[in-house]
Amino acid sequence: MEVTLEKAGPVDLRVHAPPSKSFTHRALIAAALARGDSTLVSPLVSDDTDVTRDSLGAMGAGIFSREGSDVVQGTCGRLTCPPGLVLDMRNSGTSMRLLASLALLCGSSVILTGSPRMKERPLGPLAGALTTLGGEIRFIERDGYPPVRIAGSLTGGDARIDAGISSQFVSSILLAAPYATEDVTLSLGPVVVSSPYLDITLEVMHSFGVPVRREGYQRFYVPAGGGYRGRSYTIEGDYSSASYFFALAAVGGGRVCVTNLNPRSCQGDRRFLDALSSMGCRVKERKDSVEVSSDGDLEGIEIDMSTSPDTVQTLSMVAATARSPTRITGIGHLKFKESDRLLGTARLLNAMGGDARIEGDSLLIRPSPLHGGTVDPADDHRIAMSFAVLGLATGNVKIIQAECVNKSFPGFWEQLAGQGLL
Repeated sequence: MEVTLEKAGPVDLRVHAPPSKSFTHRALIAAALARGDSTLVSPLVSDDTDVTRDSLGAMGAGIFSREGSDVVQGTCGRLTCPPGLVLDMRNSGTSMRLLASLALLCGSSVILTGSPRMKERPLGPLAGALTTLGGEIRFIERDGYPPVRIAGSLTGGDARIDAGISSQFVSSILLAAPYATEDVTLSLGPVVVSSPYLDITLEVMHSFGVPVRREGYQRFYVPAGGGYRGRSYTIEGDYSSASYFFALAAVGGGRVCVTNLNPRSCQGDRRFLDALSSMGCRVKERKDSVEVSSDGDLEGIEIDMSTSPDTVQTLSMVAATARSPTRITGIGHLKFKESDRLLGTARLLNAMGGDARIEGDSLLIRPSPLHGGTVDPADDHRIAMSFAVLGLATGNVKIIQAECVNKSFPGFWEQLAGQGLL
């Protein structure tokens, strides 16, 4: 599938944010492990979350779609995996990491594998911690990377884990920890990237009846003998997906209102709004919506985005249209996403006339005349959607493999078309 974007000019849009991908993954897992049934209202249905659904089903949880909701039959933490079960995570890094710890609740060995890119995404820090907690981990092809065979059990105890690559390693253990034989204490290293995603994990756990004791982002304690309780749970809207529409107002001028957003959300990508405000946009937060408006006259900024990695590409597009340089810091871990997002963003921006340079774990973007071009997102949904924003600012931008947006936002192109932008 190919999509061509032409220059749009000032916009006046009202759009509905899709459900949060991060909340959907975690709520599916908590509901699958819970005692009793759960109803997840307005979950995200996408390629990524479908991997988690399918995998949990293969591990013994019943998951059924009913009138826009997921009905999940809980297992009380007793997963039933057939011997030799192989789970294909395809290109879902979230599913790979979050479900790795759950495999220790199966009572038999499980193999987790995935796409060629998945086999390049590190799993070593999580494997080390799981081994300490009772797991038997064997990497099948390359040490520290999928595919991986997971056996043993989650006995619990104390473990240290490096969260400098991904906080999902920590979330994985936390989500499974209520079903360990003993209490689980996790101690983290000094560098914790994407820390707001841990807040999402803890919020979901608390909502399903498992509070977690914590010392900031350095230590977490989950007592044994508890467990999740089934309930009805509504998935809030996704700030990462909303960012593309906010960016349209920033780069082209005009106004965009996105509904279905929680202004008190713990999602780290809310920080994108702070970045836009610092660059000269006007931001208004209401009860369940956010409005961004701009005259298109933007100033560059310096900002640490280590806690908001999924909006770095969107911010890069906005920065490319600003009048002064922007430096985005703390983003070295983007190299380990669906693609090397740091390198890919810089290369594609430069190919379209931009001036982007990688400096360590930072990206420097300076003003430069932009032009159209062809974007190969390398099967990375966020690259595709971010450069769609730039295409609507510059015109004559063709995006190939555009269907990759189905990973997180299946209706993205339809939303643009419905607003007259395609």
